[in-house]
Amino acid sequence: MERNSIDKKSTSKRKLAGAAIKKESVTKAIEKALFEEWVERGYSSISLESVAKRAKVGKAAIYRRWPSKPTMVIDLVNKVGNNLIRVADTGNLHDDIYQLLLQIRKILRHRTISRILPDLHAEMARNTILAAGIRTTVQIQRRQSAEAILRKAIERKEVACDINIEMILDLLGSMIYWRMIITKNRADKKYLNALANLIVGVMQNHENRCH
Repeated sequence: MERNSIDKKSTSKRKLAGAAIKKESVTKAIEKALFEEWVERGYSSISLESVAKRAKVGKAAIYRRWPSKPTMVIDLVNKVGNNLIRVADTGNLHDDIYQLLLQIRKILRHRTISRILPDLHAEMARNTILAAGIRTTVQIQRRQSAEAILRKAIERKEVACDINIEMILDLLGSMIYWRMIITKNRADKKYLNALANLIVGVMQNHENRCH
């Protein structure tokens, strides 16, 4: 009995010693390396080897966390995206929209995000795995956060209950994205305020057909 107990303890120690520990510092180094590689090389030129080399870790450290490049990219993009999502709740539709636009501007001003977004969207058109992973997580959560603002405005009777929420959600993101990422124009607070006024005006000019 005593020997069996010793054997069990010995086996347990060997398992613990041989277990792969996922250190947070290593995960952060890999995350940083991925986005640096992406900015410099573009998605298609990123390899697990290049990320591992830049992060100064073995490729096995990546495989312990993600089985493939798309899986790693989807996980880390969603992680960054989810951390940036914050729902405004000022109690006023215009101010909620304005705060949301400020948040979007902050994201699009980020040096890394502004440089990888066009490449990410282009790659999603070619890569169904990547597209599915991004669209079913961070994009849905971003739209749900914006939708919550519109739902509260409906509850406060600031806008009609039958407004086209999907179309308004498209309007919220598309104009500032086009201005900042495509045309590279400034989106100062005056512009954001005017845009918030425009979006609110579109919603409030909608005839209420609710019964």
